Amino acid sequence: MKKSVAIIGGGPSAFLLAAFLDQEKFSTTIYEKNKTSGRKFLVAGKGGFNLTHSESIENLINRYTPKDFLSTALSHFTNQDFRNWLEQIGIPTYVGSSKRVYPKQGIKPIEVLNSILKHLQQKGVDFKYEHLFSGWDLNNNPIINNRTVESDYTIFALGGASWKVTGSTGDWLSTFHDKLTNTIPFQASNCAFQIEWDSKFIATNEGIPLKNISITCNEVIQKGEAVITKFGLEGNAIYGLSPQIRKQLTANSLAQVYIDFKPSLSLEKVILKIKGSFYRTTKDILKKELKLSASQIDLLKCYLSKESYLNHKILANYIKQFPLEISNTASIEESISTVGGINRNALTEKYELKNLPTQYCIGEMIDWDAPTGGYLLQACASTGVFIATHLNKLNN
Repeated sequence: MKKSVAIIGGGPSAFLLAAFLDQEKFSTTIYEKNKTSGRKFLVAGKGGFNLTHSESIENLINRYTPKDFLSTALSHFTNQDFRNWLEQIGIPTYVGSSKRVYPKQGIKPIEVLNSILKHLQQKGVDFKYEHLFSGWDLNNNPIINNRTVESDYTIFALGGASWKVTGSTGDWLSTFHDKLTNTIPFQASNCAFQIEWDSKFIATNEGIPLKNISITCNEVIQKGEAVITKFGLEGNAIYGLSPQIRKQLTANSLAQVYIDFKPSLSLEKVILKIKGSFYRTTKDILKKELKLSASQIDLLKCYLSKESYLNHKILANYIKQFPLEISNTASIEESISTVGGINRNALTEKYELKNLPTQYCIGEMIDWDAPTGGYLLQACASTGVFIATHLNKLNN
């Protein structure tokens, strides 16, 4: 007789779990509180639909914080495995110039979602929409729509707290806290960070990107670009430093980052270019010799004294290591993702809740962090497949 599996939450983690469960062994039901599945999946697709990242699995694993928590799941179902599976269900992919992986050009996010849902329906997965989880009964069975749901296995895939418009509110956290006490408040990640700009600088440069830079925090370096906003900075060059910045903010209420305007050149080469330039003015040297943008030059002029700006060695040091003070993160409502949720210590190495046997947590509802670029979706997929494989083996 088949065992029953209740998956609570209808996002990518749930999809991959259901896809890899052995349909000969399990009858699977996905309970989703919205009227449809995958709303957050579709919203994420509007900004450039990164399905995963193409770098080596060793490098990919190192992008996550903490590095070891997801390593087994990621190694079990790699970025290449994910691409292969997508190909099998009719979604060919390609690697873009950024090494991010996208659906083949012309395939829209809704088509990817529909292909996944069609595949699950063909496997006999049952979907129940407008079904809201609210807690457990006295026998630790989940309560959905005010009724007890009995199943052999329960897997929670409730997501984080970002993109509330999609229903991903994180409201479940208090329910788990009351039951487990081992939860962590949500915090914003992959978000804008607040900087108190000089008023003259921001009046001229708001909305302008700083391109081809690197930003360092706690000795971690992130390359890319960052957009200057009235609030501060946002973009991939700073999103990837979210764990380091949050750590400093928690400890000191302030965080220090450093921008390298010319990561392709060493400090010595920058000094030589400045000293050896035939251009007469410092502005021309920066613009024509070093190819700095107007915004980069404005930053240097606004924040350096006249003496420092005209001192070649001091100027070169600031070009390579320009300090910026961060005072806060953007709100969770404005963030791409969140950290917090289920404390990792509440789970076994198989993601089973220690005080609720046969009940598991997967995906973004667990406290881990990753930058944008396909890493978030990859981890959600990998944890889903990992638990499916575990349950398949348990029921041989």
